[in-house]
This record gives sequence, C-alpha cells and structure tokens, in this order.
Amino acid sequence: MKRVLILGAGTAGTMMANHLQRKLDKKNWAITIVDQYEKHYYQPGFLFIPFDLYSEKDVIKRTRDFIPKGVEYIKSPIELIEAEKNQVLLSNGWVLPYDLLVIATGCEIVPEEVDGVMDGWRKDIFDFYTFEGAQALRDKLKDWPGGRLVVHISEMPIKCPVAPLEFAFLSDWFFAEKRKIRDKVELLYVTPLDSAFTKPKCADVLGHLFPQKKIQLINNFSIPHVDAKNKKLISVDGKEVNYDLLVTVPVNMGSSLIDRSGLGDELNFVPTHMHTLQTKKYENIFVIGDASDLPASKAGSVAHFQAEILTENILSYIANKPLTAHFDGHANCFIESGYDKAFLIDFNYELEPVEGTFPLPGIGPFSLLKETKINHLGKLAFKAIYWNMLLRGIPIPTVPAEMKTSGKRLDDLYQP
Repeated sequence: MKRVLILGAGTAGTMMANHLQRKLDKKNWAITIVDQYEKHYYQPGFLFIPFDLYSEKDVIKRTRDFIPKGVEYIKSPIELIEAEKNQVLLSNGWVLPYDLLVIATGCEIVPEEVDGVMDGWRKDIFDFYTFEGAQALRDKLKDWPGGRLVVHISEMPIKCPVAPLEFAFLSDWFFAEKRKIRDKVELLYVTPLDSAFTKPKCADVLGHLFPQKKIQLINNFSIPHVDAKNKKLISVDGKEVNYDLLVTVPVNMGSSLIDRSGLGDELNFVPTHMHTLQTKKYENIFVIGDASDLPASKAGSVAHFQAEILTENILSYIANKPLTAHFDGHANCFIESGYDKAFLIDFNYELEPVEGTFPLPGIGPFSLLKETKINHLGKLAFKAIYWNMLLRGIPIPTVPAEMKTSGKRLDDLYQP
C-alpha cells in the first residue's frame, strides 16, 4: 500500500488529513500525519487574550480530536526529511517511507534573530503570536500604569499580516474603555513597510484610522537592534524610537526541520510553485500553509483555500494527470478595529482589496473594506467556523477557493 505522509498537524496539515481521507482510494493509499504537539491552537484567538477577551478554553483543543478516523497519527518530533530517499526520520528513531509528502510545518517566531530582544523578553518586550506570549502580555497589561506602548514589526513576511494592526486598534479601545487610562498611553505603530499595510488601497483606508485613534505611524523602519537597557528601537539608518512597553512581532521563519533537511530558503520557507503548491525541486512533495515561500498571506483562510486546491492536484498527480487546479492567492481577513467594529478584506495574487459586498453580491451581509459592526460579528463567528468546519475540511458555502470578483468595486483599482 502507498503512503501519503503529512508533516504537521496544525491548521493546514489537519485540513489536508480530512480532505484526503475523504477523497483517496483507501484500498491503495494510507495516510499518516506526524506532529509533536498534543494541543491544537486557534492562533487567530491569540490576539484577544492580552485584552482578556479570550481565555485558554477558546484557543486550545486536543490535536487528536481533529484527526479523522482511518488516518494514522504519530506524536513525535521530526528529525529529518530525506527527500532523495523518499523517507522521513523521526526523533524516536523511526523511519517513515512515503510515496507522496505534504509539508505543513508552518512558521514560528524567532525573537533572537533581532539583536537585543531577548535581553528584555517578557519583561518590557512581549509578543502575542504565541499562547504563552499572549498570556504574559495579558498579565502585563492588567496593571500597566501607562506610558509609550510601541507595536512593532521586525520584518516581513509574518503570520496574519493584519494582526499587528488589530493589536494597535484594540489597544486604543482597551486603554480607553477597560482600563480608563487612554490619556496616559501613547501608542506608536512601527513597521518596515512604507505604509500601514502591504496593499495600497487597504493601507490608505486603514491609514486614516491612525490619526482618528491617536496612533502614531512610523514606517520604513528596518530594525537590526533593540537596546533593551535603555528601551530603544534602533533602525539600520540610526533612527531611534523609545518605548516603555514594546509589543513586537518577531522575525517569522519556517521550521528548523526545513533548514536541517536542506529544503528551504534563507528563512526556512520551502520554494513552491505558486499555483500548483508542488515544490520546485521534488515532484512528489507538496507544501501547504505558512511553510511555503509563496507571496500569499500566511493565514488560516489561505490554508483553507489551498487545501481544496491541493487535494485536487494530489489526486491528479496520483492519476498521472496534469496539475490543473489553480491556487490564485486567495485570502480573506477580518480586521478588528475596536469598539465592536471590524473591516473585511478579500484579495488574491492579482487583485488587491476593494470595496464591495461579501459573500453575496449586493447582499453581503459583510462589507468589504468598510468598518462595520456586522464585520465584527463575523470576526467573532470565525472561531466556531474554524473548529467545526475549516479544520474538518468542510467547504464554507458561497466562499469558493478561487476568489470571486462579483460584488467587488473593481473600478476603484483603476481610479487615479
């Protein structure tokens, strides 16, 4: 019997296990998934933990509960991918041969990549991209007396590119409405980008929120060094930003497994064909989610859309047919803006976010690139959709993997 081996039981790997278990010929194919962690994390929920809006029960469930029956689940760290031998070595000494490999090892924060960050780690420098970091930041914010809070992005790419923006906007709300000390808090948003976001139209819309919320935007700030003793960010051109509390998005890198196996670029992301999701070097290795080097957002919605495309391409590969399923870079993100409101953006490789209605043209109920309460409710509802549909490989009605242009004001893209 032939084997599909999936490395990683996070969002992307779990989705693929569920999709493939339903579609593969069980007489000829077995599916094995390997991951070292017992807990599955709802990572979009980490954003809400520092503000005491979510707790552990909202974001953590057992990994095993989402692995479908019939799929072999092995809990073990992975030592090495030997692509030339079509096998994977586990830390316990096991050797797993495969006929087809799916890499879903994700990416992780590497705070030590920026000099000086670890000197103030979990003291005056925090992250919210890990469960432990979000909890530590929650404890810090509970009785923080105020001062200059700097939200900072080390470098791109990062998981969920809108999350730092959301944190800044929610901080404005939190200190005004929950802590009642907004007048004692100075908020700064420091980014290596030349604007608030990677997409120009969206950056323009979101950029208008900064003066409204009294958040100072500092762009084009590339950071090689943090002076934790004197609480300063120092850029490559010598500019400095002082802070009392630094909430940083550290450098994001692919798994060290990818580096050890010689399969990645300088950030340990796997070079991948942007439409087929097949690796550029090995025909029988595919990549899904944050582990790839694709110019698509590293987000759960992207992994969801990719899973549908990749399943079709794997079936084609097994049948010795051309890989015709086409991933177009589709991403769909709610952007929480505070005060029970949010934006929604829907875009792909070619088309940036524009205004419109989603998912039904002219009906919605969600509004694209507009701040509404309905969008906020959609953001909150996504948690249930994630646990009950996305992870289990269940398509979301009216939201296909390929981005729809209907309902979008595409003329906005061509206006000067």
